Amino acid sequence: MKKTIVIGCDHAGFKMKNFLIDKLKEAGYTVEDKGTYSEESVDAGEFAVKVCEDVAANLDTKYGILICGTGIGMSMMANKVKGIRASLVSDLFSAQMTRAHNNANVLCMGARIIAEAMAWEFTKVWLSTEHIGGKYAKRVQAMMDYEQSRK
Repeated sequence: MKKTIVIGCDHAGFKMKNFLIDKLKEAGYTVEDKGTYSEESVDAGEFAVKVCEDVAANLDTKYGILICGTGIGMSMMANKVKGIRASLVSDLFSAQMTRAHNNANVLCMGARIIAEAMAWEFTKVWLSTEHIGGKYAKRVQAMMDYEQSRK
């Protein structure tokens, strides 16, 4: 069963978000759009939180995708939400490794950095890559244990 994709963006990522929503739906994914819904200037963090709180509450059934101008602000805010392992990617190898090694549950991209077609390629690789476990499972667990130990 495919996970539901929860997607959000700021104004800079609005066009790319809509492009990815169409591609994800064509590929058979259920998509939940958390906004923004125009190119009017907004704070990226607000939408990162909306997406990530939903993903964190539904870790077994949902993944997140966040898009802003560079992807940096979204990824930084996303990783403030407990349970989230967000990764900013701008190449295919990173898109694969962030899932294979780090079991990332949120993909972040920069609409001013990469073309829409490449964003779709990164998304396909990210969604099709499984976490390989083994020593990497221990490393992911160490991240999560540390997160849980903090107030």
